Amino acid sequence: MERRVTLTEEVSEDKPPSRILPAADRPATRLKAPRQESDDAIDGDRWSDWRWQMRNRIRSIVQLRQHLELSELPPGINEATARFPMAIAPYYASLIRCADDSDPVYRMAVPQVQELFDPPFLRDDPLEEDCDTPVPGLVHRYPDRALLIATSTCAMYCRHCTRKRVAGMRETCITSLQLRQATAYIAAHPEIRDVIISGGDPFTLATDALERIVAAVRAVPSVEIIRIGSRTPVTLPMRVTDELVSMLSSYHPLWVNTHFNHPNEITPEAAVACARLVNAGIPVGNQCVLLKGVNDSPQVMEELCRGLVRMRVRPYYMFQCDLVRGVEHFRTPLSRGMEIMEYLRGRLSGLAIPTFVVDAPGGGGKLPVLPSYVVSSSPTHTVLRNSEGMLVSYPEPRSGGYDSPRPAEVEMPTVHELLSGAATRILPASSARHRRRATRASGRAEQSESA
Repeated sequence: MERRVTLTEEVSEDKPPSRILPAADRPATRLKAPRQESDDAIDGDRWSDWRWQMRNRIRSIVQLRQHLELSELPPGINEATARFPMAIAPYYASLIRCADDSDPVYRMAVPQVQELFDPPFLRDDPLEEDCDTPVPGLVHRYPDRALLIATSTCAMYCRHCTRKRVAGMRETCITSLQLRQATAYIAAHPEIRDVIISGGDPFTLATDALERIVAAVRAVPSVEIIRIGSRTPVTLPMRVTDELVSMLSSYHPLWVNTHFNHPNEITPEAAVACARLVNAGIPVGNQCVLLKGVNDSPQVMEELCRGLVRMRVRPYYMFQCDLVRGVEHFRTPLSRGMEIMEYLRGRLSGLAIPTFVVDAPGGGGKLPVLPSYVVSSSPTHTVLRNSEGMLVSYPEPRSGGYDSPRPAEVEMPTVHELLSGAATRILPASSARHRRRATRASGRAEQSESA
C-alpha cells in the first residue's frame, strides 16, 4: 500500500545543542574526538543515531580545536568561520586522517583563510538562481524541471558549496505555505515533469517532514520523476535508515543524487547507506565537484569512480567548481577537467565515466565540456580519434553512389587520406592494446610452427 500524508503543519527541524560530545572509537586511520572527563565513551548506538550526529555537529572553533587536537589554529580560521559558518558531523570529522590542508576531507570541511579571497568575477549567486525563482524556494531554469529548496540545513557545510550565501547562515526549512505555493506553481506549469528536492540537505529533515514534501510534489499529476539531492550518504550515512528508505520507495519513480568527492569518503558505512537505497529500487547517482587539492588528480578520480560503481552508484556529473565567493582556492582550469576526462576514457567503462560539466554563470545551465574526438570531417568521411591516439575514418551515409577510392593500406597515410576514404586508419607507433595483439599473434605463430 502506498503511503500518503496531508499537509497539516509546518515542517520543523531538530535543533542541535551547542555542545559536542566525544566520538566513539573509529578505525585507526581516523581521528577521534578527545574524551571529556565528565563524559562516558559514546556507545555504538548513540554514534549510529543520526539525530545525535546532527545535534553534536562541530559548530565552533573551540569544538574543532578539541576534536582535531590542534595545538594551534590555522591562520584566518576565525575570520573565515565568521564569514562562512562551519558545521561538521562527528562521523565526517572522523574521516580526517591528518588535521591540515593536505588532507582532502579536512580541506572540504574546515574553514580556511583563502575563503576570504574575493576576486571581482566571483558572485554570491553566480548561477542566478534567485532570478529564476518564481515563488519562494522554487528555482525554474530549465523548461521541463524545477528545483525545490526544502531546507538550508546540512550535516556538513562543504567549504566549496555553491550556496555559501545561505548555507549555515540560518537553518530553516520550507514552510507549509511555501510548499503550497511551490506545488501550485508546478501544477500550473505542466511542462515541469522532473522535480529535484534539494537544499541544504533534505535528508536532514525528520522522515515525516520530508514525506510531507515528497507527497506534495508527487500529488502534482504532471510530475513524472522526483529526484532528491543529498550528501548524507557521504557525511551522515547513518541517516539512511530502513524507515527513510521505506518511505522513499513509496513514491517511485524516485532517484537520489549524492556527492562523493574523494575515495576516502567511501567507507563501509557509506556503502551500507547506498546499498539500502539501491536495494529498494532507488537509483543513486553521484555528482562530484572538481576541487583543487582534493580530487584534481586523474588517478584519484579514477579510484573514486571505481569505488562508486562497486557500490552501484553511477558517476553522473563531474562539476567544474562554480564562480562562488569563497571558493577560488578550490577552482581548477577547465583544461584540468578535460585532462582528467581524457585519462578516464579508455581506462574505465562508459558506466563509470561521469560527464564533465560547467554550470554556466548567469543562469546559462549545465554545459558539457569534453575532449574532442572529432579530428576533421568531409561530406563523405569523418576522422575520429580514440584514447590511444588512433585515427580512424568513419564513412558517412550518402544517398548517391559511392565513387570514393577503395580504402587501401597507404604506407604513410595522412588525415587527408582518411577524409577521402583512401585509408581507414592511422595507428600510433605503439599502444598497450597493439602490444597485446602482437604478443598473441607471435604466440599463435609459434604454436603453428611447432605443430
